[in-house]
Amino acid sequence: MPPIGEDPYDPKRTGSWLICTACGTQFPTADRQKRTTCKICDDPRQFTPPTGQAFTTLDEIRSYAKNTFTPFPCDDRFISIVTEPKVAIGQRAILIKHPKGNVLWDCITLIDDETIEKIKAMGGLKAIMISHPHYYTTNVEWARAFDCPVYITWQDKQWRTQHSEYHNVFHQIESDLLIDYEPSDIKVLQLGGHFAGSCVLLYDGRLLIADTLVTTPAGLGSWDTDALGNARIEPGGAGNSYAFMYSIPNMLPLSASTMQKMWDILKKYEFRSTHGAFLNTDIVKTAPEMKRRVLDSMQLQAHSMESGDYPFRHENLD
Repeated sequence: MPPIGEDPYDPKRTGSWLICTACGTQFPTADRQKRTTCKICDDPRQFTPPTGQAFTTLDEIRSYAKNTFTPFPCDDRFISIVTEPKVAIGQRAILIKHPKGNVLWDCITLIDDETIEKIKAMGGLKAIMISHPHYYTTNVEWARAFDCPVYITWQDKQWRTQHSEYHNVFHQIESDLLIDYEPSDIKVLQLGGHFAGSCVLLYDGRLLIADTLVTTPAGLGSWDTDALGNARIEPGGAGNSYAFMYSIPNMLPLSASTMQKMWDILKKYEFRSTHGAFLNTDIVKTAPEMKRRVLDSMQLQAHSMESGDYPFRHENLD
């Protein structure tokens, strides 16, 4: 049963509510006179398109788009859910098959009967965890459809466009994700940076990073050999796998002091792969190399900005 005071899932009731075409966030009104701007896109971390603010609806998106499900090649317990054709930012949600119940990492705007039926056939959802406000999208609709809590951080709760009894606001920097309201072996780490409460999720060596760490083209390339099979550079050496950004579309980097705070948390954990906000942003290596890549990338960014003498700039995992 839904929480007291919470409306049940009803796609006919909310299908005409306005959705920002730039970020995919839903607002609880169908009145285009009352809603003319999107506070998420007015923020410097996002943007209003040159053509101006525009809105769509779930009814409209459902008429032309569908969600596709793609298991990770390295681990079929993780399934990417992506809308085609692209809607708004175009990020993926990631369904995690866990023994205690399925978890959804991040949200996408489109939720429809086909998506609900497919996920329920896999066991439904016991929890939704959202990394940061750019992916809040239609999270209340998802919570109503699966009757499960949505976990968001207290630092970012002000970015909600809808308040819901399904929202569970937590304060811990390093915490065990609750599945069916019980602690699990999934870790949620609030690294901050992109947003004050920006999170990553760690489960069995797989680090889901959303935009908290931004996977770069260099990180997806081959660092091991050239076209002739000759060694190129030492693993993790002189390369960049991640950028650390206040704003990705507006290209505003984070400071070295912020990266230091992020590293102080993340360096305590082991992970053998990272999985970014979009399809094909997966890096799968050994645990030592993965951590080295994060540190190398932070050091390179700090060096390029001629930042101060922070401790992480002198660390060496070898």
